[in-house]
Parts: sequence; C-alpha cells; structure tokens
Amino acid sequence: MESYLSSYSPKSVTYVDYLKLLLLRPILAISFAFSMILLGWFLAWKLVLVHVPLVQEICGLLKKPVKPKPVTHRRLSRFYSGTNANNSTSGW
Repeated sequence: MESYLSSYSPKSVTYVDYLKLLLLRPILAISFAFSMILLGWFLAWKLVLVHVPLVQEICGLLKKPVKPKPVTHRRLSRFYSGTNANNSTSGW
C-alpha cells in the first residue's frame, strides 16, 4: 500500500490545460457576458423601447399618416366665416 502512495504524484500540467486556462476560459467568459448584454438589449427593445415615441422617431418606426388641415381649423376662422355668411344674407 505504501508503494501505491509513493507512486502517486499530482497530475502534471499539460499544454491543453494551459490552452484552456489562457485562451478558452476568457473567450467563453467574454462571449457569455456579450450574449447577456445582447439578450438584455433585445428584451428592453421588445418590451419598452419600441413603445417610446422618441425612439420610434429616431429609428424611423413611427409612420404617422399626415392629415391635411382643414381650411377652417381655428375658432376665429369659423367665427368670421359665420359672421360673413350672416352679413351677406342680411343685406348690409
């Protein structure tokens, strides 16, 4: 039994272990963080930002139909057009 323990040595570090430690783990960590940022942005866009009028205007998402203004769109123009009609019928 003693010979078994003396022959046991800790695993030596190989080239693959260095590759995992120095390249693979940072790449995976950065890609995970980037994917979380993208997921958060996508959710914020779909749930909140699409409904904000300023963002809609900036991104060109808001397509308001342009209604032409009527000729008599103010109170004063309606008032004076009514008085002109009354004056022409009364004969002044």
